[in-house]
Amino acid sequence: MGSARGPSEMKKPPSGVGPKFPQVVALFGATGDLARRKLLPGLMHLSSAGFMPGCRIVGVSLDDIDVEGFRAIARGAIDQFAMRKPGEAAWSAFAETLDYVPLSAGAAGLKEAAARAAATFQGEYRLLHYLSVPPAAALPAVRMLGEAGLAEGSRIVMEKPFGVDLDSAVALNARLHEVFAEEQIFRIDHFLGKEPAQNILAFRFANGLFEPIRNRNFIDHVQIDVPETLGLGARAGFYEQTGAYKDMVVTHLFQILAFMAMEAPTSLEPAPISEEKNKVFRSMTPLDPGQVVRGQYSGYRQEQGVDPESDVETFIALKCEIDNWRWAGVPFFLRTGKRLAEGQRIISIAFREPPKSMFPANSGVGAQGPDHLTFDLADASKMSLSFYGKRPGPGMRLDKLSLQFAMKDTGLAGEVLEAYERLILDAMRGDRTLFTTAEGIERLWEVSQPLLEAPPPVRLYEPGSWGPKSIHQLIAPHAWRLPFERAWRPQAATEA
Repeated sequence: MGSARGPSEMKKPPSGVGPKFPQVVALFGATGDLARRKLLPGLMHLSSAGFMPGCRIVGVSLDDIDVEGFRAIARGAIDQFAMRKPGEAAWSAFAETLDYVPLSAGAAGLKEAAARAAATFQGEYRLLHYLSVPPAAALPAVRMLGEAGLAEGSRIVMEKPFGVDLDSAVALNARLHEVFAEEQIFRIDHFLGKEPAQNILAFRFANGLFEPIRNRNFIDHVQIDVPETLGLGARAGFYEQTGAYKDMVVTHLFQILAFMAMEAPTSLEPAPISEEKNKVFRSMTPLDPGQVVRGQYSGYRQEQGVDPESDVETFIALKCEIDNWRWAGVPFFLRTGKRLAEGQRIISIAFREPPKSMFPANSGVGAQGPDHLTFDLADASKMSLSFYGKRPGPGMRLDKLSLQFAMKDTGLAGEVLEAYERLILDAMRGDRTLFTTAEGIERLWEVSQPLLEAPPPVRLYEPGSWGPKSIHQLIAPHAWRLPFERAWRPQAATEA
């Protein structure tokens, strides 16, 4: 993500975008990979850029270190991973906000550290707990917060997975609700924190041009395609328990689908938006295992920590349907996987082709597929609308043309908050718009049951490919949009 300004040139955030009160953040898993890569750099930026009126961070983890050791870890993380490098004054100010409690100190130690942090504020403050921990450690952390008396009036942010099937999701939610009310729980999906994902709502509901044709009468099919070039890294133990479907589809791709398919909410407030998303989930038909392709890249079973006979999928493509008035009969095709040809985050809406063509057979009409509206959900967001137009010269030859928009062309790319920064800020404000509800998660596991009970066999694919060859039968008579036939235009060409 590029930046139009240096750290000292960032605009002061507009009033009202940050929390009203100072925040005490209990960061569980404070020395882990996610905290180092995203959370500590994100909190540093939110603090130094003026998004928060005040913040004290209490790191909590298994590591037996003191506060200076934690500050050294935080400094290393920010130096290595922060998108906007802080000056020494900004770092020194942030370092003073950091405290640390090892898990061995128990609930009493955590309570004491939270009180110490709160004592630095005058007047009201709020508690935010962030659980950046493995699934098995989530409920013990919740119990610890309850025993420390830090649950009442606080907010808690939880990382996926939110269960691995319907029974486990229901049981997890029941245990959470013993300590926290549902309105206190923020189940985070960093995909929805990305600026391009939120731009879907703006594009849909702020413009009168496209919303009237966003239905089964004009749209042929929709693709949500999130291939990854990365492998497992150090996540083999986690991945063996989840696989591509549980890791990516339930918590990421289905959430994007809801943004694409939801009806207009009564207002852009958390409750109306959550209700419209949940209506989409209620309208989803149970998944048909016959409309799912599971894949596993060659060499996966030789990875360290992987069962030599593992049946876990590292790739999944599926067709799902929404049985409501707007979308009945329109297939949604989803694809994601590891070790694929490119790393992309693409939503592609294919419009219906004209019912009859009066153009000559050699005109080129239809040769490059239907018209598409495409959203690129990468950090530097782009949108493209493709259409047929006449090639200059005699005769009637048609070419595929496109209108394109890129965030970098606006000069505002430096104002974009990283996804975790945006979501942490929303949780501090109590804005649950971009977070997932218990009802929504449980419904998604419900429609997943047929697939979980009778998964099709995994098919091998070569690393660097686009997945098993059977994905083409899944989407036929259509075709996958990735790989693109036409690349995004570079900035200079767009400005010409």
